[in-house]
Amino acid sequence: MTNEAVNYMNQALERAKAGGDAGEVPVGAVLVERASGTVLAADHNQVETLNDPTAHAEMQVIRAGAKSRGDKRLEGCDLYVTLEPCAMCAAAIAHARIGRVIFGAYDPKGGGVEHGARVFEQPTCHHKPEVVGGINEIEAGEILKTFFREKR
Repeated sequence: MTNEAVNYMNQALERAKAGGDAGEVPVGAVLVERASGTVLAADHNQVETLNDPTAHAEMQVIRAGAKSRGDKRLEGCDLYVTLEPCAMCAAAIAHARIGRVIFGAYDPKGGGVEHGARVFEQPTCHHKPEVVGGINEIEAGEILKTFFREKR
């Protein structure tokens, strides 16, 4: 992984920590325009804050990135996220035509990319991004484990 990619994943991890501090499940995401290296959006889960079940970190940055670009398509963009996207987020990633998804921790229970629905493998999925999983997996997983341990 390049130094730039490490930097973007570290930004996503910082967003995850901020989300956890705000009482959200600590998942962070950063959307980057690959050619320029510009961060279009960075956010964390806001499900509790907004009372919105769709306010996952990935959805937040997809919405903000599309608004920033003035385009519903986010071709040429990379999405860095601390947890394997769920099926809802994977479908949104496909619809937005995001080119690459780089995620941290795998999610055997709720993931929709490498686990569960495996959205990008379905014949009804019209766009399959490049997927790289397990980047900073241990740190991303520890943030989640600590959050849930403290909740119990």
